[in-house]
Amino acid sequence: MNCGIMSLLSDTAFEDPWSSFFMDVLSPLSFVKVSSVRMQGLLLLFFAKHQHLPFVQILSTKSTPTGLFGYWGNKGGVNICLKLYGYYISIVNCHLPPHMANNDQRLEHFDRILEMQNFEGQDIPNILDHDLILWFGDMNFRIDDFGLHFVRESIKNRRYSDLWEKDQLSIAKRHDPLLREFQEGPLLFPPTYKFDKNSNNYDTSEKKRKPAWTDRILWRLKRQPQANPQTQRPPAPNFFLSLRSYVSHMMYCVSDHKPVTSTFDLELKPLVSTPPITLMPEGLWTMENVMLISYSLTPDFPSSPWDWIGLYKVGLRHINDYVSYVWVRDNQVSFSDGLSQVYFNISDIPETEGQFLLCYYSNNLHSVVGISKPFKIQPGSSLAEDPLGESQPHI
Repeated sequence: MNCGIMSLLSDTAFEDPWSSFFMDVLSPLSFVKVSSVRMQGLLLLFFAKHQHLPFVQILSTKSTPTGLFGYWGNKGGVNICLKLYGYYISIVNCHLPPHMANNDQRLEHFDRILEMQNFEGQDIPNILDHDLILWFGDMNFRIDDFGLHFVRESIKNRRYSDLWEKDQLSIAKRHDPLLREFQEGPLLFPPTYKFDKNSNNYDTSEKKRKPAWTDRILWRLKRQPQANPQTQRPPAPNFFLSLRSYVSHMMYCVSDHKPVTSTFDLELKPLVSTPPITLMPEGLWTMENVMLISYSLTPDFPSSPWDWIGLYKVGLRHINDYVSYVWVRDNQVSFSDGLSQVYFNISDIPETEGQFLLCYYSNNLHSVVGISKPFKIQPGSSLAEDPLGESQPHI
């Protein structure tokens, strides 16, 4: 991210360019931007397919600066903590101190970021008790001992395994029991740093920095209960993560780093299988009627006067992409036996064709807690202006 002052101000007022780009690419695939957190040059985005939205609850977003004795965010980490189908997941993006000699400082910053992911005053367990931690970023770990010529020759001949034993992160994991709990895929791609910009050539400047795997993706699953002494078998996991790919992308040349991606398969037995809200658009939606929406809620749902229902075109990019909305309490027309009805005014309905969705947004849970099946709105008479001029909800 560009962390210049003008860029920061612009991205505060408007959508940052990375968010806009990914929303353009991912929304046709039914992915919706759910949450984001930024600290200067660090940005973490979380997207989910819209059918998962009622089962994704964003619990916390946090920035942990570690630069300048913890006062400056040029180094540090950003975190999104969420519940997915009832499981706790923490996602951390980090930027650790650079340079070969600063390995101990990198490990100290790693520990500090981990220690700062506490959730005091909230009903959230310690991060080490979360079911999954995904941790990635520019960790800046280098390759010890080997000279520049040996490293470059090993890369040229694709003998990456010759370099693994001197990779600082791999060495640290052998000595640190907690760090050892973080897993990583095999480094079967060339070191991703440092390149001449706009090229695939490793550093040709006077400094001639030694190539290294600075950009890493780690994960940690919650410690499983020990095996039963009677059966000698651990209980079957209800939450299982497997790595599908771990690769670098050499075709991108805009940075002195090469980007790295991982793809995972996550298999889980849902702890929550019923959405808090079930939405049902009533009857045929046309431009000529008051539109009724029925919804039911689970007994323990924490409703709020500031809950609202948004009407979206299929392919929404973000929860603020509604084409219309109603405040649930203001537009409620009936309530009985856990079933409620609210209405949309004709003037609230867009005069456009296509498929639409309804989403119920919970102010207390800061998340979408119910989503309807896609439906169509039939064109009809022209729309009247909204006489109320209500303020729009914004997340």
